[in-house]
Amino acid sequence: MSKTLGLYISVPFCRAKCTYCNFASGVFPASEHGRYVTRVCEAIRGARARAEREGWCLPGRVGSIYLGGGTPSTLEAERLREIFGAIEESFAVERDAEITVECAPGQIAADFLKAMVEVHATRVSLGVQSMVDAEAAATGRMHTRAVVEEDVRWLREAGLAVNVDLIAGLPGQTMTSWMESVEAVCGLGVEHASLYMLEVDEDSRLGRELIGGGARYGAGLVATDDAVAAMYEAGCARLEQAGLRQYEISNFARPGAESRHNLRYWRREPYLGVGLDAHSMLRNREGRPVRFGNTDELSEYLAGTAEGSAEVVDRAAELEEAWFLGLRLADGVSLTAMRAEFGDAVARFDGVVTKLVDDGLLRREGDRVALTMRGRMLSNEVFAEFIGIPVFGVIAKDESSDLPLLTR
Repeated sequence: MSKTLGLYISVPFCRAKCTYCNFASGVFPASEHGRYVTRVCEAIRGARARAEREGWCLPGRVGSIYLGGGTPSTLEAERLREIFGAIEESFAVERDAEITVECAPGQIAADFLKAMVEVHATRVSLGVQSMVDAEAAATGRMHTRAVVEEDVRWLREAGLAVNVDLIAGLPGQTMTSWMESVEAVCGLGVEHASLYMLEVDEDSRLGRELIGGGARYGAGLVATDDAVAAMYEAGCARLEQAGLRQYEISNFARPGAESRHNLRYWRREPYLGVGLDAHSMLRNREGRPVRFGNTDELSEYLAGTAEGSAEVVDRAAELEEAWFLGLRLADGVSLTAMRAEFGDAVARFDGVVTKLVDDGLLRREGDRVALTMRGRMLSNEVFAEFIGIPVFGVIAKDESSDLPLLTR
Protein backbone atom coordinates (compact mmCIF):
# COMPACT_ATOMS: atom_id res chain seq x y z
CA MET A 1 0.00 0.00 0.00
CA SER A 2 1.13 3.54 -0.75
CA LYS A 3 2.62 5.51 2.13
CA THR A 4 1.62 8.79 0.50
CA LEU A 5 -1.80 10.43 0.36
CA GLY A 6 -3.95 11.46 -2.56
CA LEU A 7 -5.91 14.70 -2.09
CA TYR A 8 -9.17 15.27 -3.95
CA ILE A 9 -10.53 18.83 -3.82
CA SER A 10 -14.11 19.29 -5.02
CA VAL A 11 -14.99 22.58 -6.73
CA PRO A 12 -18.75 22.46 -7.53
CA PHE A 13 -19.06 25.66 -9.57
CA CYS A 14 -19.96 25.65 -13.29
CA ARG A 15 -20.93 28.34 -15.79
CA ALA A 16 -23.64 26.04 -17.16
CA LYS A 17 -25.08 22.67 -16.10
CA CYS A 18 -24.68 19.93 -18.71
CA THR A 19 -27.88 18.07 -19.54
CA TYR A 20 -26.48 14.63 -18.62
CA CYS A 21 -24.72 15.70 -15.39
CA ASN A 22 -25.86 14.37 -12.00
CA PHE A 23 -22.83 15.52 -9.99
CA ALA A 24 -23.16 17.82 -7.00
CA SER A 25 -22.35 20.87 -9.07
CA GLY A 26 -24.20 23.81 -10.55
CA VAL A 27 -24.35 27.48 -11.42
CA PHE A 28 -23.86 29.44 -8.20
CA PRO A 29 -23.13 33.14 -7.61
CA ALA A 30 -19.45 34.06 -7.79
CA SER A 31 -19.91 35.58 -4.33
CA GLU A 32 -20.02 32.02 -2.97
CA HIS A 33 -16.51 31.23 -4.23
CA GLY A 34 -14.72 32.96 -1.36
CA ARG A 35 -16.92 31.41 1.34
CA TYR A 36 -16.51 27.98 -0.22
CA VAL A 37 -12.74 28.17 -0.54
CA THR A 38 -12.51 29.35 3.07
CA ARG A 39 -14.41 26.23 4.17
CA VAL A 40 -12.20 24.00 2.00
CA CYS A 41 -9.05 25.52 3.49
CA GLU A 42 -10.42 25.05 7.02
CA ALA A 43 -11.08 21.39 6.25
CA ILE A 44 -7.57 20.89 4.87
CA ARG A 45 -5.98 22.51 7.91
CA GLY A 46 -8.24 20.54 10.25
CA ALA A 47 -7.73 17.15 8.59
CA ARG A 48 -4.84 16.09 10.86
CA ALA A 49 -6.76 16.87 14.06
CA ARG A 50 -9.86 15.05 12.82
CA ALA A 51 -7.83 11.97 11.85
CA GLU A 52 -6.20 11.85 15.27
CA ARG A 53 -9.57 12.27 16.97
CA GLU A 54 -11.18 9.51 14.90
CA GLY A 55 -8.22 7.13 15.03
CA TRP A 56 -7.43 7.24 11.33
CA CYS A 57 -3.98 7.01 9.77
CA LEU A 58 -3.44 10.11 7.62
CA PRO A 59 -0.17 10.06 5.66
CA GLY A 60 1.76 13.30 5.98
CA ARG A 61 3.19 13.21 2.48
CA VAL A 62 1.01 13.91 -0.56
CA GLY A 63 1.76 12.12 -3.83
CA SER A 64 -1.16 13.38 -5.91
CA ILE A 65 -3.66 16.24 -5.85
CA TYR A 66 -6.78 16.39 -8.00
CA LEU A 67 -9.11 19.40 -8.30
CA GLY A 68 -12.39 18.22 -9.79
CA GLY A 69 -15.98 19.27 -9.82
CA GLY A 70 -17.71 21.10 -11.22
CA THR A 71 -15.27 23.28 -13.06
CA PRO A 72 -12.29 24.41 -10.96
CA SER A 73 -11.22 26.82 -13.71
CA THR A 74 -14.24 28.99 -12.83
CA LEU A 75 -12.41 30.00 -9.64
CA GLU A 76 -10.44 33.21 -9.46
CA ALA A 77 -6.67 32.65 -9.61
CA GLU A 78 -6.23 33.88 -6.05
CA ARG A 79 -8.66 31.24 -4.78
CA LEU A 80 -6.52 28.53 -6.36
CA ARG A 81 -3.47 29.94 -4.59
CA GLU A 82 -5.38 29.95 -1.27
CA ILE A 83 -6.20 26.25 -1.60
CA PHE A 84 -2.61 25.30 -2.33
CA GLY A 85 -1.39 27.54 0.47
CA ALA A 86 -3.52 25.53 2.90
CA ILE A 87 -2.25 22.25 1.44
CA GLU A 88 1.39 23.30 1.81
CA GLU A 89 0.79 24.39 5.41
CA SER A 90 -0.75 21.05 6.31
CA PHE A 91 1.10 18.44 4.23
CA ALA A 92 4.47 17.76 2.67
CA VAL A 93 3.82 17.65 -1.07
CA GLU A 94 6.26 15.36 -2.89
CA ARG A 95 8.52 17.12 -5.38
CA ASP A 96 7.24 14.90 -8.21
CA ALA A 97 3.60 14.95 -7.10
CA GLU A 98 1.01 14.69 -9.85
CA ILE A 99 -1.30 17.73 -9.65
CA THR A 100 -4.37 17.75 -11.88
CA VAL A 101 -6.90 20.55 -12.42
CA GLU A 102 -10.15 19.98 -14.31
CA CYS A 103 -10.95 22.81 -16.72
CA ALA A 104 -13.66 23.62 -19.23
CA PRO A 105 -12.48 24.51 -22.74
CA GLY A 106 -12.72 28.23 -23.38
CA GLN A 107 -12.94 28.95 -19.66
CA ILE A 108 -9.27 29.15 -18.67
CA ALA A 109 -8.30 32.75 -17.93
CA ALA A 110 -4.67 33.77 -18.44
CA ASP A 111 -4.23 34.57 -14.75
CA PHE A 112 -5.68 31.18 -13.79
CA LEU A 113 -3.20 29.42 -16.09
CA LYS A 114 -0.42 31.44 -14.49
CA ALA A 115 -1.64 30.36 -11.04
CA MET A 116 -1.72 26.69 -12.12
CA VAL A 117 1.93 26.95 -13.14
CA GLU A 118 2.80 28.69 -9.85
CA VAL A 119 1.23 25.90 -7.75
CA HIS A 120 3.16 23.33 -9.83
CA ALA A 121 0.19 21.74 -11.57
CA THR A 122 1.37 18.97 -13.90
CA ARG A 123 -1.75 18.13 -15.91
CA VAL A 124 -5.13 19.50 -16.95
CA SER A 125 -8.25 17.45 -17.65
CA LEU A 126 -10.48 19.09 -20.26
CA GLY A 127 -14.20 18.27 -20.19
CA VAL A 128 -14.65 18.21 -23.95
CA GLN A 129 -17.19 15.35 -24.38
CA SER A 130 -17.54 15.98 -28.14
CA MET A 131 -15.37 17.63 -30.78
CA VAL A 132 -18.45 18.09 -32.99
CA ASP A 133 -19.73 21.59 -32.32
CA ALA A 134 -23.45 20.83 -32.65
CA GLU A 135 -23.24 17.85 -30.29
CA ALA A 136 -21.33 19.81 -27.69
CA ALA A 137 -23.79 22.69 -27.80
CA ALA A 138 -26.80 20.37 -27.51
CA THR A 139 -25.55 19.05 -24.15
CA GLY A 140 -24.80 22.45 -22.67
CA ARG A 141 -21.08 22.63 -23.40
CA MET A 142 -19.86 26.15 -24.25
CA HIS A 143 -16.95 25.41 -26.57
CA THR A 144 -16.14 24.61 -30.19
CA ARG A 145 -13.53 22.30 -31.65
CA ALA A 146 -11.38 25.31 -32.51
CA VAL A 147 -11.45 26.45 -28.87
CA VAL A 148 -10.36 23.00 -27.68
CA GLU A 149 -7.48 22.92 -30.14
CA GLU A 150 -6.31 26.37 -29.03
CA ASP A 151 -6.57 25.49 -25.32
CA VAL A 152 -4.56 22.29 -25.78
CA ARG A 153 -1.87 24.23 -27.63
CA TRP A 154 -1.33 26.86 -24.94
CA LEU A 155 -1.67 24.42 -22.03
CA ARG A 156 1.10 22.31 -23.51
CA GLU A 157 3.19 25.40 -24.19
CA ALA A 158 2.88 26.11 -20.45
CA GLY A 159 4.34 22.66 -19.73
CA LEU A 160 1.11 20.91 -18.71
CA ALA A 161 0.09 17.43 -19.81
CA VAL A 162 -3.48 17.23 -21.10
CA ASN A 163 -6.34 14.75 -20.76
CA VAL A 164 -9.42 15.03 -22.96
CA ASP A 165 -12.78 13.50 -22.04
CA LEU A 166 -15.19 12.13 -24.64
CA ILE A 167 -18.65 10.62 -24.12
CA ALA A 168 -20.11 7.99 -26.47
CA GLY A 169 -23.89 8.03 -26.90
CA LEU A 170 -24.73 11.73 -26.67
CA PRO A 171 -28.14 12.72 -28.11
CA GLY A 172 -28.02 12.67 -31.90
CA GLN A 173 -24.55 11.15 -32.02
CA THR A 174 -23.80 8.64 -34.77
CA MET A 175 -20.86 6.32 -35.33
CA THR A 176 -19.60 8.78 -37.95
CA SER A 177 -19.76 11.82 -35.68
CA TRP A 178 -18.33 9.84 -32.75
CA MET A 179 -15.30 8.77 -34.77
CA GLU A 180 -14.88 12.37 -35.93
CA SER A 181 -14.40 13.30 -32.26
CA VAL A 182 -12.03 10.40 -31.63
CA GLU A 183 -9.95 11.26 -34.71
CA ALA A 184 -9.77 14.88 -33.62
CA VAL A 185 -8.47 13.86 -30.19
CA CYS A 186 -5.86 11.61 -31.81
CA GLY A 187 -4.78 14.59 -33.87
CA LEU A 188 -4.26 16.72 -30.77
CA GLY A 189 -1.38 14.51 -29.60
CA VAL A 190 -2.55 14.65 -25.97
CA GLU A 191 -0.94 12.46 -23.33
CA HIS A 192 -4.19 11.05 -21.95
CA ALA A 193 -7.79 10.49 -23.02
CA SER A 194 -10.91 9.24 -21.25
CA LEU A 195 -13.81 7.57 -23.07
CA TYR A 196 -17.10 7.21 -21.23
CA MET A 197 -20.29 5.51 -22.33
CA LEU A 198 -23.25 7.78 -21.62
CA GLU A 199 -25.17 6.76 -18.53
CA VAL A 200 -28.50 8.54 -18.27
CA ASP A 201 -29.25 9.18 -14.61
CA GLU A 202 -32.70 10.09 -13.34
CA ASP A 203 -31.19 13.00 -11.38
CA SER A 204 -29.96 14.72 -14.56
CA ARG A 205 -32.10 16.91 -16.82
CA LEU A 206 -31.62 14.41 -19.65
CA GLY A 207 -32.66 11.53 -17.39
CA ARG A 208 -35.78 13.26 -16.14
CA GLU A 209 -36.74 14.02 -19.73
CA LEU A 210 -36.17 10.44 -20.78
CA ILE A 211 -38.48 9.25 -17.99
CA GLY A 212 -41.09 11.92 -18.70
CA GLY A 213 -41.01 11.65 -22.48
CA GLY A 214 -39.94 15.25 -23.15
CA ALA A 215 -38.03 16.55 -26.14
CA ARG A 216 -36.13 19.64 -25.00
CA TYR A 217 -32.76 17.96 -24.31
CA GLY A 218 -32.85 15.30 -27.02
CA ALA A 219 -33.71 12.29 -24.86
CA GLY A 220 -35.40 10.65 -27.83
CA LEU A 221 -32.14 10.88 -29.78
CA VAL A 222 -30.00 8.96 -27.26
CA ALA A 223 -28.36 5.99 -28.97
CA THR A 224 -29.27 2.40 -28.12
CA ASP A 225 -27.05 0.42 -25.75
CA ASP A 226 -25.76 -1.66 -28.66
CA ALA A 227 -24.88 1.46 -30.65
CA VAL A 228 -23.06 2.99 -27.69
CA ALA A 229 -21.12 -0.23 -27.13
CA ALA A 230 -20.07 -0.26 -30.79
CA MET A 231 -18.89 3.36 -30.52
CA TYR A 232 -16.89 2.56 -27.39
CA GLU A 233 -15.20 -0.45 -28.99
CA ALA A 234 -14.30 1.49 -32.13
CA GLY A 235 -12.99 4.41 -30.08
CA CYS A 236 -10.84 2.13 -27.94
CA ALA A 237 -9.27 0.55 -31.01
CA ARG A 238 -8.50 3.92 -32.61
CA LEU A 239 -6.87 5.36 -29.48
CA GLU A 240 -4.72 2.25 -29.09
CA GLN A 241 -3.66 2.65 -32.72
CA ALA A 242 -2.71 6.26 -31.97
CA GLY A 243 -0.41 5.20 -29.12
CA LEU A 244 -2.80 5.77 -26.22
CA ARG A 245 -2.82 2.45 -24.34
CA GLN A 246 -5.97 1.46 -22.50
CA TYR A 247 -5.01 0.93 -18.86
CA GLU A 248 -8.50 1.11 -17.31
CA ILE A 249 -12.06 0.73 -18.57
CA SER A 250 -12.37 4.41 -19.49
CA ASN A 251 -8.77 5.64 -19.49
CA PHE A 252 -6.00 5.68 -22.09
CA ALA A 253 -2.49 7.09 -21.85
CA ARG A 254 0.87 7.27 -23.52
CA PRO A 255 3.55 5.30 -21.63
CA GLY A 256 4.20 6.95 -18.27
CA ALA A 257 1.25 9.37 -18.53
CA GLU A 258 -1.32 7.28 -16.66
CA SER A 259 -3.25 9.22 -14.00
CA ARG A 260 -1.47 8.38 -10.76
CA HIS A 261 -4.29 9.88 -8.74
CA ASN A 262 -6.97 7.73 -10.36
CA LEU A 263 -4.80 4.65 -9.95
CA ARG A 264 -5.06 5.23 -6.19
CA TYR A 265 -8.78 4.52 -6.31
CA TRP A 266 -8.42 1.28 -8.21
CA ARG A 267 -5.46 0.11 -6.11
CA ARG A 268 -7.25 1.01 -2.83
CA GLU A 269 -4.57 3.44 -1.72
CA PRO A 270 -5.41 6.22 0.79
CA TYR A 271 -7.05 9.42 -0.39
CA LEU A 272 -8.71 12.33 1.37
CA GLY A 273 -11.64 14.13 -0.24
CA VAL A 274 -12.28 17.77 0.70
CA GLY A 275 -15.26 19.85 -0.38
CA LEU A 276 -18.84 19.28 -1.49
CA ASP A 277 -19.76 15.60 -1.97
CA ALA A 278 -16.09 14.58 -1.68
CA HIS A 279 -15.33 11.04 -0.50
CA SER A 280 -12.34 9.57 1.32
CA MET A 281 -10.70 6.24 2.04
CA LEU A 282 -8.18 6.03 4.87
CA ARG A 283 -7.26 3.25 7.28
CA ASN A 284 -7.74 3.05 11.02
CA ARG A 285 -5.10 2.04 13.54
CA GLU A 286 -5.98 -1.63 13.02
CA GLY A 287 -5.33 -1.27 9.29
CA ARG A 288 -9.01 -1.53 8.31
CA PRO A 289 -10.28 0.69 5.44
CA VAL A 290 -12.52 3.56 6.54
CA ARG A 291 -14.77 5.31 4.01
CA PHE A 292 -16.58 8.60 4.60
CA GLY A 293 -18.01 11.46 2.59
CA ASN A 294 -19.31 15.01 2.81
CA THR A 295 -22.76 16.45 2.21
CA ASP A 296 -23.85 17.17 -1.36
CA GLU A 297 -25.83 20.27 -0.34
CA LEU A 298 -23.88 23.50 -0.79
CA SER A 299 -25.83 25.36 1.90
CA GLU A 300 -24.99 22.64 4.44
CA TYR A 301 -21.34 22.66 3.43
CA LEU A 302 -21.05 26.43 3.78
CA ALA A 303 -22.81 26.23 7.16
CA GLY A 304 -20.11 23.87 8.43
CA THR A 305 -22.18 20.67 8.52
CA ALA A 306 -20.20 18.87 5.85
CA GLU A 307 -18.90 15.79 7.60
CA GLY A 308 -20.78 12.53 7.17
CA SER A 309 -20.38 9.46 9.35
CA ALA A 310 -17.49 7.10 8.68
CA GLU A 311 -17.90 3.40 8.03
CA VAL A 312 -15.26 0.76 8.59
CA VAL A 313 -15.21 -1.59 5.61
CA ASP A 314 -15.46 -5.16 6.86
CA ARG A 315 -13.11 -7.83 5.59
CA ALA A 316 -15.65 -9.40 3.24
CA ALA A 317 -16.54 -6.09 1.59
CA GLU A 318 -12.85 -5.23 1.26
CA LEU A 319 -12.28 -8.44 -0.66
CA GLU A 320 -15.16 -7.59 -2.98
CA GLU A 321 -13.64 -4.16 -3.57
CA ALA A 322 -10.29 -5.74 -4.37
CA TRP A 323 -12.01 -7.72 -7.12
CA PHE A 324 -14.18 -5.10 -8.78
CA LEU A 325 -11.75 -2.19 -8.44
CA GLY A 326 -8.80 -4.28 -9.59
CA LEU A 327 -10.75 -5.62 -12.55
CA ARG A 328 -11.30 -2.08 -13.82
CA LEU A 329 -7.60 -2.07 -14.74
CA ALA A 330 -6.61 -3.50 -18.09
CA ASP A 331 -3.97 -5.64 -16.38
CA GLY A 332 -6.62 -7.02 -14.04
CA VAL A 333 -5.84 -8.60 -10.67
CA SER A 334 -3.00 -10.83 -9.54
CA LEU A 335 -4.32 -13.96 -7.83
CA THR A 336 -1.03 -14.33 -5.97
CA ALA A 337 -1.35 -10.83 -4.53
CA MET A 338 -5.01 -11.45 -3.67
CA ARG A 339 -4.15 -14.64 -1.77
CA ALA A 340 -1.30 -12.89 0.04
CA GLU A 341 -3.74 -10.23 1.29
CA PHE A 342 -6.91 -12.29 1.86
CA GLY A 343 -5.76 -15.88 2.21
CA ASP A 344 -7.98 -18.86 1.48
CA ALA A 345 -11.11 -16.70 1.14
CA VAL A 346 -10.06 -15.87 -2.44
CA ALA A 347 -10.81 -19.48 -3.43
CA ARG A 348 -14.51 -18.83 -2.74
CA PHE A 349 -14.57 -16.84 -5.99
CA ASP A 350 -13.06 -19.59 -8.19
CA GLY A 351 -16.48 -20.60 -9.48
CA VAL A 352 -17.39 -17.01 -10.36
CA VAL A 353 -14.13 -16.54 -12.25
CA THR A 354 -14.58 -19.81 -14.16
CA LYS A 355 -18.15 -18.91 -15.12
CA LEU A 356 -17.18 -15.45 -16.36
CA VAL A 357 -14.24 -16.86 -18.33
CA ASP A 358 -16.58 -19.37 -19.97
CA ASP A 359 -19.00 -16.53 -20.78
CA GLY A 360 -16.24 -14.55 -22.48
CA LEU A 361 -16.34 -11.70 -19.95
CA LEU A 362 -13.03 -12.48 -18.23
CA ARG A 363 -9.74 -13.88 -19.47
CA ARG A 364 -7.24 -15.73 -17.33
CA GLU A 365 -3.57 -15.66 -18.25
CA GLY A 366 -1.32 -17.36 -15.74
CA ASP A 367 -1.55 -15.51 -12.45
CA ARG A 368 -3.78 -12.70 -13.73
CA VAL A 369 -7.51 -12.34 -14.31
CA ALA A 370 -8.75 -9.42 -16.44
CA LEU A 371 -11.83 -8.22 -18.31
CA THR A 372 -12.20 -8.98 -22.00
CA MET A 373 -13.45 -6.22 -24.32
CA ARG A 374 -16.97 -7.61 -23.95
CA GLY A 375 -16.46 -7.69 -20.20
CA ARG A 376 -15.49 -4.01 -20.17
CA MET A 377 -18.72 -3.09 -21.93
CA LEU A 378 -20.70 -5.18 -19.43
CA SER A 379 -18.53 -4.36 -16.43
CA ASN A 380 -21.39 -3.58 -14.05
CA GLU A 381 -22.84 -7.03 -14.68
CA VAL A 382 -19.42 -8.60 -14.15
CA PHE A 383 -18.80 -6.75 -10.88
CA ALA A 384 -22.23 -7.77 -9.57
CA GLU A 385 -21.10 -11.41 -9.75
CA PHE A 386 -18.48 -10.71 -7.06
CA ILE A 387 -20.99 -9.26 -4.59
CA GLY A 388 -22.71 -11.37 -1.96
CA ILE A 389 -20.33 -14.35 -1.98
CA PRO A 390 -20.16 -15.89 1.54
CA VAL A 391 -16.61 -15.31 2.84
CA PHE A 392 -15.14 -15.11 6.34
CA GLY A 393 -18.39 -16.59 7.62
CA VAL A 394 -20.61 -13.66 6.50
CA ILE A 395 -22.41 -12.43 3.41
CA ALA A 396 -20.49 -9.50 1.94
CA LYS A 397 -22.45 -6.34 1.22
CA ASP A 398 -22.06 -3.81 -1.59
CA GLU A 399 -19.87 -0.86 -0.56
CA SER A 400 -19.33 0.43 -4.09
CA SER A 401 -22.03 3.03 -4.62
CA ASP A 402 -20.03 6.04 -3.42
CA LEU A 403 -16.67 5.22 -4.96
CA PRO A 404 -15.38 8.17 -7.02
CA LEU A 405 -14.50 6.35 -10.24
CA LEU A 406 -15.13 9.09 -12.78
CA THR A 407 -12.27 11.46 -12.23
CA ARG A 408 -10.05 11.78 -15.23
